Amino acid sequence: MLQLAFQSLGVVFGDLGTSPLYVFYNIFPEKIEDTEQIIGALSLIIYSLTLIPLVKYVFIVLRASDNGQGGTFALYSLLCRHAKISIIPNQHKTDEDLTTYSRQTYDEKSLAAKIKRWLEGHQFRKNVILILVLFGTCMAVGDGILTPAISVLSATGGIKVEEPRMGNDVVVIVSVVILIGLFSMQHYGTDKVSWLFAPIVFVWFILIGVLGAVNIYTYDRSVLKAFNPIYVYHYFKRGKTSWASLGGIMLSITGTEALFADLSYFPVQAIQIAFTTVVFPCLLLQYTGQAAYIATHKDKVSHSFYFSLPERILWPAFVVATAAAIVSSQATISATYSIIKQALAVGCFPRVKIIHTSKKYLGQIYSPDINWILMVLCIAVTAGFKNQSQIANAYGTAVIMVMLVTTFLMIPIMLLVWRSHWALVVLFTVLSLAVEIPYLTAVMKKIDQGGWVPLVFAAAILLIMYVWHYGTLKRYEFEMHSKVSMAWILGLGPSLGLVRVPGIGLVYTELASGVPHIFSHFITNLPAIHSTLVFVCVKYLPVYTVPLDERFLVKRIGPKNFHMFRCVARYGYKDIHKKDDDFEKMLFSSLLLFIRLESMMEEYSDSDEYSALDQQELIDEARSDARSAADLSYASRDSIVPVRSPNRPGAMSSAQTTTATLGFETVGDEVAFLNSCKDAGVVHILGNTVIRARRDSGPLKKLAIDYLYAFLRKICRENSAIFNVPHESLLNVGQVFYV
Repeated sequence: MLQLAFQSLGVVFGDLGTSPLYVFYNIFPEKIEDTEQIIGALSLIIYSLTLIPLVKYVFIVLRASDNGQGGTFALYSLLCRHAKISIIPNQHKTDEDLTTYSRQTYDEKSLAAKIKRWLEGHQFRKNVILILVLFGTCMAVGDGILTPAISVLSATGGIKVEEPRMGNDVVVIVSVVILIGLFSMQHYGTDKVSWLFAPIVFVWFILIGVLGAVNIYTYDRSVLKAFNPIYVYHYFKRGKTSWASLGGIMLSITGTEALFADLSYFPVQAIQIAFTTVVFPCLLLQYTGQAAYIATHKDKVSHSFYFSLPERILWPAFVVATAAAIVSSQATISATYSIIKQALAVGCFPRVKIIHTSKKYLGQIYSPDINWILMVLCIAVTAGFKNQSQIANAYGTAVIMVMLVTTFLMIPIMLLVWRSHWALVVLFTVLSLAVEIPYLTAVMKKIDQGGWVPLVFAAAILLIMYVWHYGTLKRYEFEMHSKVSMAWILGLGPSLGLVRVPGIGLVYTELASGVPHIFSHFITNLPAIHSTLVFVCVKYLPVYTVPLDERFLVKRIGPKNFHMFRCVARYGYKDIHKKDDDFEKMLFSSLLLFIRLESMMEEYSDSDEYSALDQQELIDEARSDARSAADLSYASRDSIVPVRSPNRPGAMSSAQTTTATLGFETVGDEVAFLNSCKDAGVVHILGNTVIRARRDSGPLKKLAIDYLYAFLRKICRENSAIFNVPHESLLNVGQVFYV
């Protein structure tokens, strides 16, 4: 646990640890009146660090993890499991049987049950929660843009301390070069260099802690009075200038949200140990020591961290500070990739490329599309503003918005998931808002001084996410209402009115039940169809991961001689569809397992002695047999070859009759038939659905569907790329839906 606590320093606390580089300059951008003003500001920093990172996050919010996963979407997933507030209703009762699908049951008369019914009672409330989650996500992405800008710019500002003649443009150019290098290295993944992160940040914390203690002893010990909370009251009595400086004081708690967002890398206890034993004491020492230095050098508040250093260690400290700033930026960038991946999983973000950069750690991912957009925006902010103050105002706005979203989402979490007493929920909410609302009002006053930047970013990203989710929802609703009836399929007969040619057709659909409308479009426009059809639904559940042995659900569609199946592939928001043959292999193994289990269940259907233990033994036996069958040579050929009937080994199957009406005397016959179909070739059939707004739709709906959603569909990745379907095995079926 101590080793994990040490490693967490490099991933979780970099952003929080580099805050002393720029906090005091943003609190006192102009002149300092007296030492009492410095003590009051320091007192606010001390108690902000105590109430928000220590009490709220380390000891309360971290407990709201979704099986070790943190962040805004983890909270939303928890709520979706405990109340039916998911907008896309593609969940099934069998999903609740997953080992990772933990949730509570409530007494009908309890407060939790009443809140659950209230949340589920109206679509408007579900939409409000979704928009709140999306807004928090957008602000977190804005944080990913602004953190590298302010951290690197503040660290490289140390050049001007050693070389005062050097202009600000040089600092900006150095910062931009570092940022380009940082973003250009992202495709290698953090796994290659992460072993360096923890030592760098540990050295940084020891440096700032020791420097702070030395400065307290050397300059002005009277600043220790700031630990008395009465000085917070005295500070506010000074008037409007004190209130305006809250935006700078709030920067001392930036990076706090990373404690929760990066929770997937480390257990809660490791983060608690690291924060209480290293991070919190060193930050208190550094802020107090910096205040002591400023109290005797009121004209050197800009870059006060570097000015307070002994001249001998200025350059080594500059190198360590720059390295720590890069590490803190890396953690925020990685968190942004994870946030986008989670949003993509719940249908709230356009399809972008996601790459795993580590075979060992599932959570380490990289998105080239997002990476280059982040780099351009980050450089634009750094070069556009050129000074810390305006970037700090923008940064503060993003951070406080994310904290407020977390506070509001924690209220239903505490009531529904934890079943906390309402008095404790009120206490948590009041204490959190008592700190966060004053900070919010302070940063709102600086909207025209850079605070508008994250709001513009958030508005643009929110528009993209909401339009994409709205279009996805409308498409899903249309497909749900236009499913093909089983009576129509049965009326076609085993041949489905077509020539059944050897091979397996994987028909991809978003429906977890029923036959999609596009299938009827397919069979009315093509003369032949494969001898075995599998309707594949890839869906994401409100859980962090789905174990491999629980990933696939298989069901037969129609009588056995129709050779039609449904397979639902379930993923969590941390899982990803890997680029290899594993998906097809696992799907085929699940199909064989289902056939063997179906046969065994029929044998036991009349037995009164059947028990759960017998069922488990059957599953284990069937899984072993299916695995053996799937381990045979796996090939996917383009040519169509004849399939020999398992019942009549010497006869060739006729394209339309024999294959379509094939009956099986034993389960082995059907397994052999499926193996021969697989050898004949696997074709992936994807629906290329275009949606348009109906003519009687309003102008807003037409704008959202016909222009914005259509544009996003055009520039985002195709389904075939997301599912990693080889082009030689791909068949696209196009259709236009009017919604």
